[in-house]
Amino acid sequence: MEIVMNSSQIKALFRAGEDVRKSVGDGLYFRIEQGTASWFVRYTYAGKRKTITLLEGYPNCSLADAKAQAAVIKSKVRNGVDPQLERRRETGGAIQTVNDLFHDWFERSVKNRVKHPGNDERVYRNYLKNRLGKYSLKDITPIDVRNVLDELLQTGHKTTSARALSIMKRMFNHGIKLNLVSSNPAIYFTGVDIGQDYSPRERSLSETEIEVAFATFREQQDIFTRDNYLACLLLLHLGCRKSEIISSRWEQIDLEDQTWFFPENKTSKPITVPIPDQMLPVIEELKVRCAGSEYVFPSRRRSKRRGYISDDTLNHALAKLFGQKVDSKKKPYPNVLGLAGVDHFTVHDLRRTYRTLLAKLKVPDAIAERCLNHELRGVLKVYNKYDYLEERREANTKVADFLEPLIQGGSDE
Repeated sequence: MEIVMNSSQIKALFRAGEDVRKSVGDGLYFRIEQGTASWFVRYTYAGKRKTITLLEGYPNCSLADAKAQAAVIKSKVRNGVDPQLERRRETGGAIQTVNDLFHDWFERSVKNRVKHPGNDERVYRNYLKNRLGKYSLKDITPIDVRNVLDELLQTGHKTTSARALSIMKRMFNHGIKLNLVSSNPAIYFTGVDIGQDYSPRERSLSETEIEVAFATFREQQDIFTRDNYLACLLLLHLGCRKSEIISSRWEQIDLEDQTWFFPENKTSKPITVPIPDQMLPVIEELKVRCAGSEYVFPSRRRSKRRGYISDDTLNHALAKLFGQKVDSKKKPYPNVLGLAGVDHFTVHDLRRTYRTLLAKLKVPDAIAERCLNHELRGVLKVYNKYDYLEERREANTKVADFLEPLIQGGSDE
């Protein structure tokens, strides 16, 4: 007996976000693949088993809507109409090759919908058209995709390879939507396949390393200034980017609401970050230390270029504690952190450590990603309008409570 799924079960699968394929009943299926949720209908026409994907996926197309569309499809089959063939005719059955698919996808989904559509068009024209353009859609396979990526990688075009892979994934998803291909031959390729090295991104500090590192920061104030120490506290507790913290003005901070506003920049959209109780003394100390400057971390040197500290200030200070040479005229300091048992890390690894702590504290992925001001992807992207401010406040409080016993000395001189 076929198990019929209800809307609550569909919603639970959607929230879990894992790859899945489940029968809903009466030939209708729910599928999540690489973060994209869709509906498809299985039917038999002229003795052949066929499938057709609904044009809209979940949650834009609800379970009730999907059932209604599935009923229409089944009715057409009973009346001698092949829904697959009908859709091909409606889309102008001229889409036969990869080149045809690219142009249909580009015109409908890219040209007037993205900021710089020419980037996708240029990469396709220069790197994909001659390699894949003439292939029939029914013949294209993951091996063909891999061969293209390998060829691009051998020529040293890592950035181009990344965009080419992105184009293929999006283009073939468009083909699935139109029922022109049954699966996406590029979907399971990742950055590893285009030569990206993910090992540096895995560095996060253990609890012991956090405790030892911050104790060392406090002990080595002749190398690692108080301002540097307070900046690192904020980076670890708020998960912000270094550039956002060091360039902040006091007008961005609301101590009454315990929020810190970061405007839009080259790498991220604007976001309001909740400040946990433990960071209030840190901010109050910085207010005193800034001596009336409009910047939270004012430059201690007179500079016509800008009023806040250099991008390299924190990087160099941390490098000194690892015994690295940062000044050609001076001898390097001893590897103080290494001798204390702390493996090398960078300032940005504090942000990665923050993300690791969110996972350790069981903060849901959607909230954790918004804590980092990452745009939600796939099925979660539809919730991007909701900023999870209170949920992020709770998450930052959990992180601060966890770190409190590890980091002693707080904002005391």
